[in-house]
Amino acid sequence: MIEVNRKAPKALHQQIYDAYRAAIVDGSLRPGQRIPSTRVLASEIRVSRFPVLNAYAQLLAEGYFESRVGAGTVIASSLPDQLTSSKPAGSTHAPTPSGPRPVARRSSVLPRVVRFPWLQNWGAFRVGQVAFDQFPLGVWSNLVARRCRSSDADAFHYGDQMGSMAFRETIANYLKIARSLHCEAEQVMIVGGSQQALEISARVLLDPGNRVWVEQPGYRLAREVFALTGCYPVPVPVDKEGLDVAAGIKQCRKARAAFVTPSHQFPLGVTMSASRRLQLVDWAQTSGSWIIEDDYDSEFRYESLPIASLQGLDSNARVIYIGTFSKVLFPSLRLGYIVIPSDLVDRFHAVRRVMDLGPPSFYQEVVSDFIREGHFARHIRRMRIHYGELRSALVVSLSRELGPLVELLGDEAGMHVAVTLQNGSCDLEIAERAARLNLSLWPLSPSYMGEASRQGFILGFGGTRLTEIPNAVRKLRNLLAIK
Repeated sequence: MIEVNRKAPKALHQQIYDAYRAAIVDGSLRPGQRIPSTRVLASEIRVSRFPVLNAYAQLLAEGYFESRVGAGTVIASSLPDQLTSSKPAGSTHAPTPSGPRPVARRSSVLPRVVRFPWLQNWGAFRVGQVAFDQFPLGVWSNLVARRCRSSDADAFHYGDQMGSMAFRETIANYLKIARSLHCEAEQVMIVGGSQQALEISARVLLDPGNRVWVEQPGYRLAREVFALTGCYPVPVPVDKEGLDVAAGIKQCRKARAAFVTPSHQFPLGVTMSASRRLQLVDWAQTSGSWIIEDDYDSEFRYESLPIASLQGLDSNARVIYIGTFSKVLFPSLRLGYIVIPSDLVDRFHAVRRVMDLGPPSFYQEVVSDFIREGHFARHIRRMRIHYGELRSALVVSLSRELGPLVELLGDEAGMHVAVTLQNGSCDLEIAERAARLNLSLWPLSPSYMGEASRQGFILGFGGTRLTEIPNAVRKLRNLLAIK
């Protein structure tokens, strides 16, 4: 019954353990049945006694074997009946009923996770991809190594649940200058990216049954966060001035909150006008509502200086501001932040503590060094130039190759542009075909709630090489020509 293979990569004691356990589970060995002594088995299978001793010790520890005075080692009598079926070895066992498997009803509101073809390759136009070859990896590696060498015992303990105070001070100072925010370090919470920031914000601000304005089209994962909290997203149309506040008030004046991406709307890329911003802030104040501002890639603007944040216009502390390092550094860093109104800090802190006890501290210190020593500012300046060149090349290629076939939107800022189709093509079908040509075209239609009013694509250019853009656009033209 027990066989070993000396050439197998698995250790001898593990082979002996596995063979006995399998024989017990399939009923070949029954409770109370005596087994050979370690000395006898070692002699029979021609191995030293040590692997047999180790295997027996593990089986005894796990309760498969038991020792009896005067009888030696036997199969344990306390094993459950379903584990030691009386059916003969080799017979087929019917599946054992697992009993009830209840899950929370709220989990059913989320769509099944699907790996769409356009998300399974790293071809041209992948949304969210940054120019990895432009990142100052040497500088970053030196900062990481320096922090490793200088770590002491405190670095291995739990950190501040709000995040490193030094890092929060660095971020607050940066946001005051670069984004015109009104904030102090005590209002900053460090999180694992903007998605976690949105989840925490929803848990603090929203109750089941609340209604929340969302941009139409908009960021689908935001809608799913709100749905998971039992809220009802209210799609508010976006035009060339951003979220249509008047339309939102007409649809649902008493919404608990509004989620917006005012500096570079996702996915259309438009910038919310000053008048719309003031209307939105006024609505929040008069209706007692909240504004969640996702400022995910505002550092990159090409026709003018970066637009000041919505939070900077808010004199009544109605805006929860979310920022991230995923676009300005790299996505796998998983580092973002929330700027919280002072009177809500304790509420956010309490929810965050329950979720994960606080953020990892090591990379907070590294990024803090990266900012304080000027590397971050230099990197942003270089990337504005680099992304500006990519953006210009893409706009020129789209105009030359596609012309009237598409309408171009949102090319003034950020790391993506949107194109809407004018010939009645289905963006989902084209995106699937494009994936086979190593093009990562993110279809526009899934960004709508309900029926999509426009078909098109979100074209990320951050991770696409300058020389790749003309050929990639020609591939897109050929795909549009095939209907």
